Amino acid sequence: MQHWTELRTALMLARHGTVSAAADALGVHRATVNRHIDTLETEFQTKLFQRHARGYTLTESGQEMLEVAGRADEMFTDLAGRNRGRSATLSGNLIVTALSGIAPLVTSALRDFHSAHPQTKLEYAAIADLARLEHGEAHVAFRAGPKPDTPDYVVTLFRHIRFGLYASRGYIGRHGHPTLDELTRHGFVGSCEQPSRLPFAGWVLEHVGAENIALKTTDQQVVNAAIRDGIGVGFLAEHDASGDPNLVEISPPSQDWSAPIWVVTHVDLHRTEKVQKFLEYIRRTGPKGAAR
Repeated sequence: MQHWTELRTALMLARHGTVSAAADALGVHRATVNRHIDTLETEFQTKLFQRHARGYTLTESGQEMLEVAGRADEMFTDLAGRNRGRSATLSGNLIVTALSGIAPLVTSALRDFHSAHPQTKLEYAAIADLARLEHGEAHVAFRAGPKPDTPDYVVTLFRHIRFGLYASRGYIGRHGHPTLDELTRHGFVGSCEQPSRLPFAGWVLEHVGAENIALKTTDQQVVNAAIRDGIGVGFLAEHDASGDPNLVEISPPSQDWSAPIWVVTHVDLHRTEKVQKFLEYIRRTGPKGAAR
């Protein structure tokens, strides 16, 4: 393939952000990296990178280049591995992206996958938005809420997360045991603003007034910590609350307060051996404290 060496250099520069880091990853001199980028920009007759004090960032044309080069690199790597019969010794990177709150549902799969394939380097990117899989930002993404409908994405249901209403024993000791009928007498942790993708947002808007918000936040990890520290009553995912003796269930986890979790991959990488092996471990996890 013409200019594949130069394309791979550009791919490394996009991933690492600096000429020095890209050169180290490729085992070449920095001048070689610069020469390869100049060759590509001359060939494409456009700038692929913006140079700035902290390194290099992709232009719009560079993003298009990265999409093609990243997928080609992944598929070539997979093809080489399969042809050498190296399925038992997968290597390279596996990038998983999801909200941090989903981590307890997938870390056992990550552990088992890494135990079976220790040469694979794992990365968990805890971000709220769905990574651009077509740009190589992740191999596997977990997304809560409506089913993603981006073209070329392979989407399957992982499980449903159910939420319940909880308070800490310390809070109850100071303020009494909350009931759903008297919730307005108690402090609430969370937010009653719309729009929200949380499955209990409509219920909160109807039953909790702004004057009852003891701590306003939309970050579920902050909610978890605040409820446990007794700031107020709030919603916790069933898997987060399960087995915590400091928490008291005010209203049990409900299917009405549930959200689907989707496993998302890009069609070009979905059938690669590395992604398929990881998805096998994900399928084995099964629901723990949540309904499908």
